[in-house]
Amino acid sequence: MATVSLRDIKKSFGKTDVIHGVDIDIKDGEFIVIVGPSGCGKSTLLRMVAGLETVTSGEVHIGGALVNDMEPMDRDIAMVFQNYALYPHMSVFDNMAYGLKIAGRPKVEIAERVEAAAKLLQLEPYLKRRPRELSGGQRQRVAMGRAIVRKPSVFLFDEPLSNLDAKLRVQMRLEIKQLQRRLGVTSLYVTHDQVEAMTLADRMVVMNGGVADQIGAPLEVYANPATEFVAGFIGSPPTNFMKAELASISSPNAVTLGVRPEHLTVVDTNPRMTGRVLYTEALGAETLIHLKLSDETLVTLRQNASETHPTEGDDVGITWADADQMLFDEAGKRV
Repeated sequence: MATVSLRDIKKSFGKTDVIHGVDIDIKDGEFIVIVGPSGCGKSTLLRMVAGLETVTSGEVHIGGALVNDMEPMDRDIAMVFQNYALYPHMSVFDNMAYGLKIAGRPKVEIAERVEAAAKLLQLEPYLKRRPRELSGGQRQRVAMGRAIVRKPSVFLFDEPLSNLDAKLRVQMRLEIKQLQRRLGVTSLYVTHDQVEAMTLADRMVVMNGGVADQIGAPLEVYANPATEFVAGFIGSPPTNFMKAELASISSPNAVTLGVRPEHLTVVDTNPRMTGRVLYTEALGAETLIHLKLSDETLVTLRQNASETHPTEGDDVGITWADADQMLFDEAGKRV
């Protein structure tokens, strides 16, 4: 097992800067999820830890050792990719054993490690099959098994569930979390899916344009976003943003007010703002109400399905508690 430390990591492709100085200290056995939209630099950051991308400046430490100039094979890491990267002509056993064979491990040891990983991942009935004979979830288990048999100090996951359907993604999220807990291996996991980030992470790193906007436990980031970007990216439906009425919030630096959908309430008297219902979405246990405010701002409210809710075309007032509002300055920083 190992710690991982990134010290002021920067990356440029030619004259284009893509990572602008990231600092992270990852504890031994911790599960870190790097999350953000496409193009934010999350996969580039992971690839620099793996040694698949060079570091323009800064330092990568694994297990206390500086690894900037080490080859990937010497970093004691194992990586699981989005596309599985399995050899189609090899059996499941041979795919899982390949790295150990290349490393010159004894046949008996290879068999023991592969069989142990297959049992852990419920792949024992499939060891003689080829990847084309497996489902997407089974192929992903094989890719994880290939990483497990190496007994690395660090697991790196690069959007490993992106090719799976929604139901299978939920199942595989649970399996990956349980597996990481059982093995206790330090893990870095990249995803664009905030639900994956919230459910998997001990701590999450929210990337925005090559910058780590916020690092923290999922519920901490959700409850106390450090920037307007984080408030809008983490949470579904996203945070509503409105132009702040400075007279009512007594914060002269604030220019944008954010309130999450579940914190907005429809009221008959003393509303803070008014708007018209554009449409509603009945989602079973909850209903989303989409409004256009008098200043043309669009906002969403979340209500329990059991509550009486307005219908399309209704004019309504809304309010929220002061404790639930978030204020941001012109730079998008939390006030």
